[in-house]
Amino acid sequence: MVERVLERREAGLALMAQAVLFRAADHSAQLEIELARRNIPFVKFGGLKFLESTHVKDAMAVVRWLQNPLDRIAGFRTLQLLPGIGPKTAARVLDALIVATEPLFALESFEPPPAAAPAWTDLLALARALLAPASPWPSEFEQVVAWYQPHLERIHDDAAARMADLQQLERIAATYASRERFLTELTLDPPSASSDESGVPLRDEDFLILSTIHSAKGQEWKAVYVLNAVDGCMPSDLATGTTEEIEEERRLLYVAMTRAKDHLDVVVPQRFYVHQQPGFGDRHVYASRTRFLPNRVMPNFYSRSWPPPPMPGEAPSRATLAPVDLASRMRNMWR
Repeated sequence: MVERVLERREAGLALMAQAVLFRAADHSAQLEIELARRNIPFVKFGGLKFLESTHVKDAMAVVRWLQNPLDRIAGFRTLQLLPGIGPKTAARVLDALIVATEPLFALESFEPPPAAAPAWTDLLALARALLAPASPWPSEFEQVVAWYQPHLERIHDDAAARMADLQQLERIAATYASRERFLTELTLDPPSASSDESGVPLRDEDFLILSTIHSAKGQEWKAVYVLNAVDGCMPSDLATGTTEEIEEERRLLYVAMTRAKDHLDVVVPQRFYVHQQPGFGDRHVYASRTRFLPNRVMPNFYSRSWPPPPMPGEAPSRATLAPVDLASRMRNMWR
C-alpha cells in the first residue's frame, strides 16, 4: 500500500490529498512503522501514534538500553519503571555504568532500595540474558515484553489493550534479522513526547493522513485507502452482538468508502500471524473479506494482489541464492 501512495505522489497527487482510514487506532501500527522506516511524513487523527505511545516507548527503551548500557535516556526511562526507583536512584545507577568496565558487573554490584529489590532481581535476570554474546533474536524482544508485562499491569488500567500493541510489535520485530537492525530502523525520539497526542505538522509540509473512521466523518480526500476490510476488524469482533451493532459497523464502512473523491483502495489482508512465534515462524490464520462486501458486489471492484502475480507463461520470481556445495559440506563434517 505504501508503494501505491508513493506512485500517486509521483503522479502529482500530494500526500495531503491521500488518507488511510481504519476501524481502530491500533490497526495502523505496522503501517506507521513502515512509513517511519521510509521517512514518509504522516499525521494521525484518533489515538496516539503507535511509536509515540507510552508502553511502546517503554519496551523500546529497555531494548535500547540493554543494547547500549551507556544510553542514558533509555536507561533513565527503563530504571524508573521499577517500583521504588526514582530519578536520583536511576541517576546513581547510570553514573556507575559510565565508569564501569563491565556493565553487567556494575548492575550486579549495585545495592537497590529495599522497595525495589524484587524488581531489581528480575531486571538483572533480563540483563544477563540480553547482554550475553549469543543472545538470540527475536526471542530477546519476547523476553523484554515478558519482563515488562507486570510493570505494564501495575502502571496502566488498560493493560490488556496495551499488551496487544506489544504483541503486535513482537511480530514486527521478528521480521528483522537482528536487534541492531531493528533498533536502527525504529529510532525513537527522546521520551519527552511520550504522552503527546498526534498533531498537524508545519503548514508548508506535505504529509499523509492516517485516521480512524470516526475521526474522518465530514472529511474528503482524492485518494482513500481503507485498511483491514476483514471480518473481525470491520465489523469489529466486539460489535457483532446485535443487529443494530452490525448495522452501525456497516455504516462505518460506508462512511470510510465515501470519503474518496477519485481513488478508493479497500485493503483485504490475506492472513494474520499468531503470537509467540519462533524466529522466521509462519503460524497464521487466514482472513475473511468483510461480510459487507459479498460476492455479488465484487464485479464493481478491480482486484489486484501484492506482490503482483507472474504474467502467463512467466515463472514466479525467486531470490537468486548462491549455490551451495552440499556434498563438500557433508564431507567436511567428518574430517
